[in-house]
Amino acid sequence: MSTLRVVILAFDGVEALDFAGPFEVFTTASRVSQRMRPGTAAPFEVVSAALGQPVQARAGLQLLANHTLADSPQADVLVVPGGVVDAPLASPDTLRWIARNAAGAQVVASVCTGAFLLAASGVVTSDAVTTHWEDIADLRAQFPALNVREDLRWVDTGRIVSSAGISAGIDMSLHLVERLAGRELAERTARQMDYAWTRNPAGTSPSA
Repeated sequence: MSTLRVVILAFDGVEALDFAGPFEVFTTASRVSQRMRPGTAAPFEVVSAALGQPVQARAGLQLLANHTLADSPQADVLVVPGGVVDAPLASPDTLRWIARNAAGAQVVASVCTGAFLLAASGVVTSDAVTTHWEDIADLRAQFPALNVREDLRWVDTGRIVSSAGISAGIDMSLHLVERLAGRELAERTARQMDYAWTRNPAGTSPSA
C-alpha cells in the first residue's frame, strides 16, 4: 500500500478538536501500522495548510500549519474542519484552494461546519452530508439542494465523507482508516488512543 497524503485545512476560527482529532487519528494510525509491520511504509503522511500564520483557533489556541495554501501539496485525503467558518467563507483564495484540492483527492472529508465550506466551494452540491446538530437547519436553509442528514456520526457517500460535530470527526477519521487501511489498524488505533470508537448504529449512511 502506498502512503496517502492527508492534508488538513487550518483557518482563523477553526475548532481545535475538529483539526486535532483527525490529525491525531491519522498520525497514530501510521505509528501503530509501523509497529505492526516493521519496515513497511506508513499508510498516511499528515500535513496542514493555512492561508496565513499563525492560525488563531477558536477559543484562542494558536496553530502553525506546515504549509501556506500557495505551497501546499496535493491531498490524497483532504480534511476540512469546522468551527467559526466566517473567515474562510469570506476568503475566495481559501474556497478556490478547497475546490482545487478536492478535485485531485481520492477522499474529501469535512468535520462539523466544514460542510459549509465544501458547499460554498462547490465541492458538494446535491450530496448527502451532515454537520453539527446545531447547524443542521442553517445548512439546509443555505444550501437547499443538499441532502442534509441528521442523527448520524458521519455520512459516507464514497468520495465525500462528512461528520457531525467536533468529536464525531474522530469517529469519521477512524472510519476512514478502516476504509483505506483496514479494520485491524483502525481498531488498534482507537485502542492506542484510549478512545471508545462510536460507529454509526446502522453502519455507513447511504446517500439516499
